[in-house]
Amino acid sequence: MTTDEPVEPVGPAAIDAYLRRIGAERPERADAAALRELHLRHLRTVPFENLSLHLGEPVVLDEKALLDKVVGARRGGFCYEVNTAFAVLLRGLGYEVALLQARVIGPDGKPGIPYDHMALLVETAEGERWLADVGFGDHSHHPLAFDARDDQEDPGGTFRIVETADGDLDVLRDGVPKYRLERRPRELADFTAGAWYHQTSPDSHFPRALICSLLTEDGRITLSAPKLITRAGGEREERILDGEEEVRSAYRELFGIEFDVLPAVKSGIFNSDSR
Repeated sequence: MTTDEPVEPVGPAAIDAYLRRIGAERPERADAAALRELHLRHLRTVPFENLSLHLGEPVVLDEKALLDKVVGARRGGFCYEVNTAFAVLLRGLGYEVALLQARVIGPDGKPGIPYDHMALLVETAEGERWLADVGFGDHSHHPLAFDARDDQEDPGGTFRIVETADGDLDVLRDGVPKYRLERRPRELADFTAGAWYHQTSPDSHFPRALICSLLTEDGRITLSAPKLITRAGGEREERILDGEEEVRSAYRELFGIEFDVLPAVKSGIFNSDSR
């Protein structure tokens, strides 16, 4: 697996701090079993969230800045942020990682903009190739075998990777296409326009609603303040939190995020059609 430019290595101390962040031990070998464990732990500790957009914080596609955010500030992010950070961790542990661009497929069956989403092609020490994605919210819990074309059972559903007529790959969950993946490795800078679109466009849902979501052992918790949605054991509970202090407490206790000033959706065009 090759990319156009060499990737600078990250020091052992930064990797150890990242492993502590997700509650993982340093694996002895960069194999599939370790990747599976790291992927699951990441989903359970680093939230999928868009809160920077609603705090006036710029989303900077820079590896050091993203490590500072995910590890140092104990935050999460959306796909470009958390998948980039996860790629840094995996490379530091001996995996080969390529960034892949994808287009999210909407309810109408049409793909979104180019660089709509980022996923990772990960190669183990044994040469096995896996599709890792810790930045798509409610998705597969474990990496998917990149070269398999049959059903792959996962706690998140039944997944399948299907080749398209033009050589791309559709990733399906329970028979429904979720995103169309291009096989060519990309550089982090290539995703700048997609990240800008999702921070600013009224056609993106991210500027129009708060989202902070985390996989749990028996389900998922999602805070779209002030609405808290809890899924556990197949049951779904939804409630409206009572005031700023309860919202602040939920961020702290459920996601490990401390806020002095709470993120809030600005009034105007982006708030007119929240979803």
